[in-house]
Amino acid sequence: MPVPVSCFIRAKNEEALIGEVVTAALQVAAEVVIVDSGSTDRTVTLAEAAGARVIQAEWQGWGKQKRIGEEACRHNWLLDIDADEVVTPELAAEIAALFANGEPPCAIYQMSLATVPPVGKAWMDFNLVKRNRFYDRRVVRAPDHAMADQFEVPDGARVGRLRAILLHRSFKELAQLQEKFNRHSSASARDNKLKPFWWVALRVALARPFYFLTHYVARGLWRAGWYGFAVANIAAHGRWLKDAKMLEIHLRRREQGRS
Repeated sequence: MPVPVSCFIRAKNEEALIGEVVTAALQVAAEVVIVDSGSTDRTVTLAEAAGARVIQAEWQGWGKQKRIGEEACRHNWLLDIDADEVVTPELAAEIAALFANGEPPCAIYQMSLATVPPVGKAWMDFNLVKRNRFYDRRVVRAPDHAMADQFEVPDGARVGRLRAILLHRSFKELAQLQEKFNRHSSASARDNKLKPFWWVALRVALARPFYFLTHYVARGLWRAGWYGFAVANIAAHGRWLKDAKMLEIHLRRREQGRS
């Protein structure tokens, strides 16, 4: 049963999953707000057909777009998900149970995102990503930032932890995953504070193996067999691309300074 929760989702050309995502969110949310930034496919039509309210907002950046979603919501308790993330029945029930005796006891709740790869079963017990995605906007807000979209927990705020999983259908094939990392690394290199040249150069020269080990060993992608090996390599390369693109910015500025 829906509770006084608003779910907001940033979207552009997400017709493949948006209907499923909205329907799943409505298991617990009283409303779903789509912040659409100019979709040219059937995203808007399918989202509205599934029960969402769609608002149009030109893309301003990751955190800024979330701010727009927060402002558009009718309720103070917000569920923040992406257009490729699916609320499981277990997660919906766990969130609803928080309202059994009034408002939830904590202002912020952390949940785990499990990747659903296009090949094989969902990675339910490894490569999990923890995010603070359910919160009271009277206590905390998304950062008003073009790149950063994860808020910092305010001093004194209690953070609860949800056991149920949010499913993340983050890519449909390896080619799409690589394109996604390429786009994100460009935006990250451009919009984040440029690190010193020596630091960037050192990372370009030495850091890629460590990026791979982080994904393959520390985050457990070795458990996904050869497919996990491939994903770990793409993820490591995507992270390395941010360093390489920052290096390119430094070199371009040096060249411009000589002319």
